[in-house]
Amino acid sequence: MSRRLEHLRGYRRFAVLGTALAATVAALLPVAPAAAETTAPGWTGTWATAQHAAYDPGTSEVTVRIPVRVSAGGSSVRIRLTNDFTTEPVTIGHATIGLRDSGSAVTKPQKLRFGGKSAVTIAAGEQAASDQVQLTVPARSDLVVSLYFPGRLTHISQHWMGLQTVYWTPDGGGDHAADADGDAFTKTDSTFPFLTGVDVQGGNAAGAVVALGDSITDGAASTSNANRRWPDYLAGRLSACSSTAGVLNEGISGNRITAGVDGNPSALDRLERDVLSQPGARTVVLFEGVNDLSWGGATGDQVIDGMKEIVRRAHERGLRVIGATVVPYRGWGDWWTEAKEADRQKVNTFVRDGGVFDGYADFDKAVRDPDDPTRYGAAFDSGDHLHPNDVGMKAFADAIDLSTLGAGRDCPSARVRLTPYRPTLQAGGDGTEITSTVTNTGTKAVTGVSTRLDLPDGWSAEPAGSTGTRSLAPGDSAKVIWTVTPAADAAWGTHEIGVRTSFVQDGRTRRDSDSVDATVTPAPSEVRAPYLTTSTTTEQAQYAQNGDQFAIWAGGQDLSGWKDEKAAVYLADAAPPSGTVTARVVGQTGSGPSAKAGIAVANDLTKPEAGGYAVLTMSAQYGLEFLTDSDGDGKLDTWAGGGSSYHPAWLKLVRDGAAYTAYASSDGTAWQQVATATVPSASGTGDAGLVASAVNLNYPGQITTALFDSFSTHS
Repeated sequence: MSRRLEHLRGYRRFAVLGTALAATVAALLPVAPAAAETTAPGWTGTWATAQHAAYDPGTSEVTVRIPVRVSAGGSSVRIRLTNDFTTEPVTIGHATIGLRDSGSAVTKPQKLRFGGKSAVTIAAGEQAASDQVQLTVPARSDLVVSLYFPGRLTHISQHWMGLQTVYWTPDGGGDHAADADGDAFTKTDSTFPFLTGVDVQGGNAAGAVVALGDSITDGAASTSNANRRWPDYLAGRLSACSSTAGVLNEGISGNRITAGVDGNPSALDRLERDVLSQPGARTVVLFEGVNDLSWGGATGDQVIDGMKEIVRRAHERGLRVIGATVVPYRGWGDWWTEAKEADRQKVNTFVRDGGVFDGYADFDKAVRDPDDPTRYGAAFDSGDHLHPNDVGMKAFADAIDLSTLGAGRDCPSARVRLTPYRPTLQAGGDGTEITSTVTNTGTKAVTGVSTRLDLPDGWSAEPAGSTGTRSLAPGDSAKVIWTVTPAADAAWGTHEIGVRTSFVQDGRTRRDSDSVDATVTPAPSEVRAPYLTTSTTTEQAQYAQNGDQFAIWAGGQDLSGWKDEKAAVYLADAAPPSGTVTARVVGQTGSGPSAKAGIAVANDLTKPEAGGYAVLTMSAQYGLEFLTDSDGDGKLDTWAGGGSSYHPAWLKLVRDGAAYTAYASSDGTAWQQVATATVPSASGTGDAGLVASAVNLNYPGQITTALFDSFSTHS
């Protein structure tokens, strides 16, 4: 979407080996004329992504496992692979597909063949489609595609912003495409390699809808591994129709209509490849222009001309085109000006009233602040003032009139939504108000409207008034305010709260649903034996325990060198002379960017000057910090670490006598060594625990809240 996001690609070591595609891709996969074949029995795209760059992975004999959330279902399936943007062929020696079990595990992976053969070599710039495999694919289910690469893998053609964990075997891991379990896949990434499409046959899909867009369509700022891009939400809406449609996400971060660059061809340049040649394509939703108008240097007239050209070419191939208005972006860096705002309004007037599109979706209206239409509404803003959060993504999907798509028939006309977007509930506290709203978006009244919440076990919800409505006229809404109380022993963290509504539409009972992520936060409570607490801060420390979860509220000026101010939950005599201490820091809030939370060991944590003192933390913003006491005076005077902060974070200290080695991991499986240090004063069995410090020297009196959900020691 933005140049800022494009800069994130640097770490991928991009080596863009090709140039922008011409209007027609020379490919092993034949291009089907959309107009003639979308209504005939055949393949329908159910998942897609736009490949746009390549890099050298520097690896050999590896297998990748790619999970994808399909939109439409079917009774048979195939995959499409691409080797675009490269100058060398690639060989896939073995490929499989199957329904996802969990993580990287697959239920009964089915072998894929290419022209009857197990292996396929794809020339540079070309594509290949697998043969048909009989597999029942439910709509909105997760499939896993596994690809084995024999020999040296010289490059990967990829879509870089997958927002999905993709699993790899380590270098030299070999062929594990047929494995049902995922034990061999110990490395992870978040880009889609080579896979460009999944198609189905035998379902009830009436064609496919292609979302042509930039990073907002690509899902930037939506929750990773949760399928909360707006095309995902659109697929959810369509799945409730009597006949559904595939939804294909062809968004690329930084994409523009009026210009492209190596590794990111313009919407016009990639229209044939990414839209017109998609199997079963009926309709394209065009949602581009904000990059052109903000940092791209294009005028409103130039964007309008590009939109007209896209519509013309799509109409020639028999596709409908729905235009989406350009969203507000004031506050996003320094790109916004009054002149650019005038151009945005000009483009949006064209989308709404220009008479060129077959329909429009008013994404601008869906998320703008009514008090300042040049900005996002706070409820929809991810925080960067350009990309929406999950609820903004949902608002985009809700803004699309399904009847205009020409794909998907007999759809429910009432929708239910929960607010607020991320409610916070306190364990052991009073209930929190959550509102469900049912809106009739159809042209006829619906009757017999009823609503209920789906809650985790042990939770309760009390509605204020009736949960049913006799009739809803077109455009009307009915609200229910619920007081939701979590179970007394509810785990701290994220819990899904769902809502369902049923109603009668045209004599038939129809349904809709929604969900939000509710956060349960701890309240100070007792820490139970054998755990102990200790603090060295001016501000009174507080603690809480909920099973294996712990919370620490701590002040403290610093936890390094000149100061040792912290709060700790610990086990006495739990750190053996040779052994391991491990914990997971779930999150840390409050205080400044240097606030620290992690694990500590010492001969006596209540008296660090007794020796053996070492601490490993993840700071709020400045990455890992491994601190040790080199001379036994109780001060942490050596340091190693750095990098970017991430939460949750697994932290591990391995002790071998006086030597301590620190490790960190984002998943508890693949560990990064931070450093090794010698602590000469370490002797015998010591204390081990969880620590937190606000590092509030520059934020006097502020408190940090650190959450942990795992702590263990092993000999």
